[in-house]
Amino acid sequence: MAGFYTKHMGMSALRENQAWRVGYKGEDADLILLPGGRPYKHDRNQSYWKIGITLPDLDMAVAGLRRSGVEVSEPRQFLDIGYMAHLTDPEGFVIELLQWDFEGNRPEGVGDPIKPLGGRARVGQITLRTGNIDAEKALHRGMTCLSVQDVSAHGFDLHFLAFTDETPPDPDLTAVGNREWLWRRPYTTLEFQNVAGQRFAETPAFLGLEITG
Repeated sequence: MAGFYTKHMGMSALRENQAWRVGYKGEDADLILLPGGRPYKHDRNQSYWKIGITLPDLDMAVAGLRRSGVEVSEPRQFLDIGYMAHLTDPEGFVIELLQWDFEGNRPEGVGDPIKPLGGRARVGQITLRTGNIDAEKALHRGMTCLSVQDVSAHGFDLHFLAFTDETPPDPDLTAVGNREWLWRRPYTTLEFQNVAGQRFAETPAFLGLEITG
């Protein structure tokens, strides 16, 4: 797992006793890889959903991964949310690659073809699922809500929380214009996929989030 995240995702790895800490330099979250998990299967009924990695050039990142033999979905613009693609790590955990800019908005020359994922990638989101977003926000009341995104066509909405004093350019948290700004944040957001009233089970293979600093 540590080898996958260093070789293909461009992270650094640090051994911590029986665990590995993998991540990018900067303000974003690290991933703690621990022994003793169970076989994982992505399941819509569970509370854990995915890891999101934000980056400047999605097409470059996908091309590089495919050259290395990693299977990645075809990049696409998902509604007015973002330009994205998906893959899984060796244990089956889903990784979403999300470009800073919407499809067609990316400036020229923002990626480095020599570096994994085109360079400048970061852990942008850790995504959980909930049926009661008000309870989650109360539990995480030390975090700032930066964006609320309506995806009612698929039966949910998205809420992005972070430990930050920043405020979005548009004070309307539902504004589409805030989204490319959000994908550029140097820190990690906790993303909740809210399916109102639904109950989700804990994921046996996922041991939890470690928040430091």
